[in-house]
Amino acid sequence: MASLSASISCRPSSLPPPPRALLGGAEKPREGRRRTAAAAAAAAAARCPPSLLSPLPRSLARRVGVVPSQRRRDLSKTIHASVTVDIATEEVQLPKGETWSVHKFGGTCVGNSQRIKNVANIIMKDDSERKLAVVSAMSKVTDMMYDLIDKAQSRDDTYVFALDNVLEKHRSTALDLLEGNDLANFLSQLDDDINNLKAMLRAIYIAGHATESFTDFVVGHGELWSAQLLSSVIKKNGIDCQWMDTREVLIVCPTNSNQVDPDFPESEQRLEKWYSQNPSKTIIATGFIASTPYNIPTTLKRDGSDFSAAIMGALLRARQVTIWTDVDGVYSADPRKVGEAVILKTLSYQEAWEMSYFGANVLHPRTIIPVMRYDIPIVIRNIFNLSAPGTKICHPSVCEDEDSHMLESYVKGFATIDNLALVNVEGTGMAGVPGTASAIFGAVKDVGANVIMISQASSEHSVCFAVPEKEVEAVAEALQSRFRQALDAGRLSKVQVIPNCSILAAVGQKMASTPGVSATLFNALAKANINVRAIAQGCSEYNITVVVMREDCIRALRAVHSRFYLSRTTIAMGIIGPGLIGSTLLEQLRDQAAVLKEDFNIDLRVMGIAGSRSMLLSEASIDNSGCRGIDLSQWQELLKEKGEVANLEKFVQHVHGNGFIPNTVIVDCTADSVVASHYYNWLRRGIHVITPNKKANSGPLDQYLKLRALQRQSYTHYFYEATVGAGLPIVSTLRGLLETGDKILRIEGIFSGTLSYIFNNFIGERSFSEVVAEAKQAGYTEPDPRDDLSGTDVQRKVIILARESGLKLELSDIPVDNLVPEPLRTSASAEEFMEKLPQFDQEWTNKQQEAEAAGKVLRYVGVVDLLNHRGAVELRTYKKDDAFAQLSGTDNIIAFTTTRYSKQPLIVRGPGAGAQVTAGGIFSDILRLASYLGAPS
Repeated sequence: MASLSASISCRPSSLPPPPRALLGGAEKPREGRRRTAAAAAAAAAARCPPSLLSPLPRSLARRVGVVPSQRRRDLSKTIHASVTVDIATEEVQLPKGETWSVHKFGGTCVGNSQRIKNVANIIMKDDSERKLAVVSAMSKVTDMMYDLIDKAQSRDDTYVFALDNVLEKHRSTALDLLEGNDLANFLSQLDDDINNLKAMLRAIYIAGHATESFTDFVVGHGELWSAQLLSSVIKKNGIDCQWMDTREVLIVCPTNSNQVDPDFPESEQRLEKWYSQNPSKTIIATGFIASTPYNIPTTLKRDGSDFSAAIMGALLRARQVTIWTDVDGVYSADPRKVGEAVILKTLSYQEAWEMSYFGANVLHPRTIIPVMRYDIPIVIRNIFNLSAPGTKICHPSVCEDEDSHMLESYVKGFATIDNLALVNVEGTGMAGVPGTASAIFGAVKDVGANVIMISQASSEHSVCFAVPEKEVEAVAEALQSRFRQALDAGRLSKVQVIPNCSILAAVGQKMASTPGVSATLFNALAKANINVRAIAQGCSEYNITVVVMREDCIRALRAVHSRFYLSRTTIAMGIIGPGLIGSTLLEQLRDQAAVLKEDFNIDLRVMGIAGSRSMLLSEASIDNSGCRGIDLSQWQELLKEKGEVANLEKFVQHVHGNGFIPNTVIVDCTADSVVASHYYNWLRRGIHVITPNKKANSGPLDQYLKLRALQRQSYTHYFYEATVGAGLPIVSTLRGLLETGDKILRIEGIFSGTLSYIFNNFIGERSFSEVVAEAKQAGYTEPDPRDDLSGTDVQRKVIILARESGLKLELSDIPVDNLVPEPLRTSASAEEFMEKLPQFDQEWTNKQQEAEAAGKVLRYVGVVDLLNHRGAVELRTYKKDDAFAQLSGTDNIIAFTTTRYSKQPLIVRGPGAGAQVTAGGIFSDILRLASYLGAPS
């Protein structure tokens, strides 16, 4: 049987009572005006009629410092009354550990009734044994509550109507979500809370001032209401659920820096007590709000709900804390500034700390502190994209385990801080004088400025530091005043202010053990013509920080993000497929090697050549600059003499495993899908890939997307210009249009040099079979001409361009006009096909004559229609004055219709077949790679 007992206790005057703190009796008022306003607030509350104050429950009234008239006391006295209630029940122990998962949902996540339902579903689908969800106020509600305070203390009568808007927002949400007793109970509590707020705001209105504690109590109501709503929705689905007012549990101590420090021992005791009275496997807790050691309502300040979740996770020793937001995770850079920014899979606590300090939208650094103590991971996820895995912030060892299958990443991300000014204190009299730095930063502290970064040369001749631009004027005046005598005497030469600055920081825990990271950073900035004004790097090397001018900031960020992984211009090469195209490329490399070394500082060393049956590997001998490559003047003889059985893995290991040459590229000159299937793993291993092989980019869409995603996120490059136009700049032209903001409307082209030759010469009295035989004899067709006439090669080129343009299509989505007559598609051999092809000449002659009669010609074209999201390969007719009708030989022609080139398409035309032009296209990609790796451009 429960027993109820009440006791009244008195506290000595050594502890400041809550009523005085809330109603304006601050312990250390900053100025007379504040003291007067605080006294007015207390007097106003004392004058409030019982009708205004009575709706507050007695315990709540005591807590916020409002006492009904019959119990009012002189606020100057320090006696505090409290009521304690003891209920004798069986105590329930709070279980701790990995059975708990903690979620945090921000205001956007619970912005309306539908989103609250979505949050409830996420919580209910979490298969953890125990769950605690921390919720913020509904979207915009906290701003509305602060606006109430501002209006009331400005004596703006519209605060009453603003409060009605708050009431209506929550009432309408409750009507959408709840019914029956749950609805009635919530609305009753909501009305009580609104009446209490009216009384409080009236007191503020009369006094013309609100203390911080009073403000904190008022704005915290948004969290109370959203927690109750969410809890009721979950209960409505038949799940036992309790909601927690975290002011009863979380105890924090305010600091002098507008922050609070959690009192973990006291909070842990209160959590255990709360749970013993409210045991449940699903708990909805209020974010943002807490109490002081004197039970005065307060808030956790900036990013308070994230902080609440981290504290609760630590108190419960939870398995994981998930922060639900409206982004897919933590980006490698601000995606608004860098369109190619990628989601990071993992971050260490220190990396997240550094990135958040430098302005990245990660977490406030203090959010990480509670979970670090128990190695509890934090996962950032997107509530609007549940398929995205998000970013895990965890212990470095866990990050390494989860990233072990991925390419090693030394720099995790880049962050910037804008609107800064650089202050430079300089003078010969500073060197060797103890206390100079202390005097400088003491003066900065006295004006309350925040120092973002410090840089000092070892000569001690100067000290420079960055501060927010809005604070620099006060800092400069304080320094001028503090060092007036030194300036007049010449010991200090100047206190210089450099405005309009920004900070760029590169962050990564592995930078500490990786030589050359700083060099890479500054090289990228130099190539982008960015001037660095100051540099800072701690001995931990978790970040490298540079100060640049504000107008250069975005350019600098893009430069280091896109070109951070540059290296020397010596490249180890492996050539796969020494057939017609591969052997031609080797000849071109041989002929150009000396010029590249002497004039362009590019050293291309072929370390291996692999065919389908045999391969040739370079000798193990070394010279002063590392391993020598294969002598390309006699590679064919060497392959016969010293070649060994082809083994692709051994080949790649030999080319890539050289310790002297840091950059490796595999050039695949085959048309083999098996070789193409290795691209992904090669790129993961840091091997660049260049190829004319269409199989990878025209294969299954998911594999293509996986390959391109890795290409964007990794250190390595993947170039394939020759897959579409042999030596013509088709892919690079398309990329140039897209990267400069043009919108592609249509791509139309003759992509096959073989079929271009056939239809250029299928004129007059000539038969179709005669022209095909001529093309085969000239070596323009594949050994079996059906491989060309089927249209599959053109189909692959069309799908490549479609995907490059942004269309997510499979190869099977591209319809093809197959030029091989149906009965001949199953012919046993190419010879049989050629023998029977004349039987169908009349059909082709009819098509040609029909086009001729209309003043047109036949052309076999591929089309990418971006407006209709489709592609096609088809035989079409063109007027004789059209550019597509003016071709000769094996010419290709591609027309880009874009928003810029809408009336007159941009046309690329030239030879589209032949070993020389295809090898030239591959060679061009090799030189482009060398340029990206640091060669002069």
